[in-house]
Amino acid sequence: MNVAGLWKLMDKILHCDSPMLVFGGVYSNLQALLAEAGRRGISPHSMICTGDIAAYGADARACIDIIRRLGIASIAGNCEVQLALADADCGCGYAPGSACDTLSARWFSHAQGEIGADDQHWMAALPQRIKIEINGLVLTVVHGSFNAINRFVFPTTPSRVKALDLLEAGGDGILSGHSGLPFSQIVEGQLWHNSGALGMPANDGTARVWFSILSPGMTPRTLDIEHIALDYDADSAAKAMRMAHLPEEYAEALTSGLWPSCEYMPASEMAATGKAITTGHLFWTAGQKDDAKWPQTAPVTSALGQKFQDPRITLNGETRASVTLQKLETLWINTGTLCNLSCASCYIESTPRNDRLVYITAQEVSAYLDEIELQNLGTTTIGLTGGEPFMNPDIATMMEDALTRGFEVIVLTNAMKPMRRFERRLKALNERYSDRLIMRVSVDHYTQELHELERGHGAWNPVIDGLKWLAQNNFRIHVAGRMYSGEAEGIVRAGYGRLLAELGLDIDYNDPSEMMLFPEMDATASVPEITTSCWGILHKSPADVMCSSSRMIVKRKGAAKPAVIACTLLPYDLQFELGETLRDAAKTVPLNHSYCAQFCVLGGAACKR
Repeated sequence: MNVAGLWKLMDKILHCDSPMLVFGGVYSNLQALLAEAGRRGISPHSMICTGDIAAYGADARACIDIIRRLGIASIAGNCEVQLALADADCGCGYAPGSACDTLSARWFSHAQGEIGADDQHWMAALPQRIKIEINGLVLTVVHGSFNAINRFVFPTTPSRVKALDLLEAGGDGILSGHSGLPFSQIVEGQLWHNSGALGMPANDGTARVWFSILSPGMTPRTLDIEHIALDYDADSAAKAMRMAHLPEEYAEALTSGLWPSCEYMPASEMAATGKAITTGHLFWTAGQKDDAKWPQTAPVTSALGQKFQDPRITLNGETRASVTLQKLETLWINTGTLCNLSCASCYIESTPRNDRLVYITAQEVSAYLDEIELQNLGTTTIGLTGGEPFMNPDIATMMEDALTRGFEVIVLTNAMKPMRRFERRLKALNERYSDRLIMRVSVDHYTQELHELERGHGAWNPVIDGLKWLAQNNFRIHVAGRMYSGEAEGIVRAGYGRLLAELGLDIDYNDPSEMMLFPEMDATASVPEITTSCWGILHKSPADVMCSSSRMIVKRKGAAKPAVIACTLLPYDLQFELGETLRDAAKTVPLNHSYCAQFCVLGGAACKR
């Protein structure tokens, strides 16, 4: 790589003492690249490219030639990696058969035809990360994220996910690309910066494309970060795409400023479609504690205030929505809140020390199964959850009791050491009842890094080993994941699909019952209260909410008997406690909690599909 001029290669860190121009996502858009070259008098040797030089547009080879000839320091994007390998697709991780996947196959084939063997060798030699030093600040240049070249990181990607990458990168911050949207954020005193895409508009309804200039501040370890929109001859770029018979959808996007598909974007970014972005600055001092960001967004009210106080009336005086039990299809049993793990954000705060819900006994569970049969409730499924159900010494007996009576049994487990202690009994149960026994294993993300961000260091290999053991012994396996990574659902499902294929697991990752994805919940967040009019507005019915078809049994610490509650997510809120028997449980449930909106009504989730 040519790093002459103002760049100096010292101890594997590129040093620059003057303003630095950052760009990425050239996407074979020669017209935009030519318009940007030499912009503001900055030398090419004070420029850095965050990858994806060759992609959607017509002129892959010409763009590569310019980057090489000018000696611009560049890292590899996923497109460079895939083109260098002569692989079958761009490696973005799109869901197979999705609009993005279908469109990308066409331009990727064109780019493969454009480049030669020498270009492939050059791309193969590109680093996937570079460290740069400017004004005493050390920044790591990556394409997607620190550990995954094709992971989409957006403005709304949770701070704790960004913080993990920043921690692993070391230094003072990260410069990234890939997502196509320009933004800068301060996360726990460190910088996350994306210059946006130079070769494709930012889905803001304008034909402008984006780059940035990072200038040393007046004092050490400060930066003036300027996000710049570039006007260029987008019509000529679109014409070149059409002449090359590339997808019309992307040619049109160059002039309309709207992406042909937003399926890989999170909901918040998707909602900003067509809203023009205003250029601006972010001034940053390393270590500053405020969560400064650009572009600015409307402040989010985090406090619940007086919402969810009256079970009948919302804060605005409207009638609160409620749900009536139509049929008890699923009875959940909380086996106790003790768990072998302390997750970062467990829905019911399970830990190795939390025994607010104590171990329920097999005899107590049996009494509820008797009641189902005596009252002919028509229940088909018994779900066993925790905590970690296999911490409860009676778990196998409960499973056998329910299976013997003809119920389908779903066990929610982390598939780690507690489960493995029951291998012999589990194998025996599965040999007899394999058609009615489902083991639902929690895998919080399809990557080790983000799974362990939630579950703790060292939690990945045991769950993978547990999955393999279950598969080897022919158990029916379902997987439960989380949506805390900030990625779109299609991207997350496709990621799980790749993981499951690597493990040889026959699980349909697009089936929401076999591969469940739970939305994130924040009990302190201000969310809409669900009124009776919401059903029509949202085109939903009370029957879509899981408290219309399920209940859960819990046993509180110090209680003489178990109790029936309305929701698996609200074991500590006494307003959702319905009585001691299933007959008592047939009460109407007011949706008087933020989780009712976040998880069920607006989140569209359920504990059983």
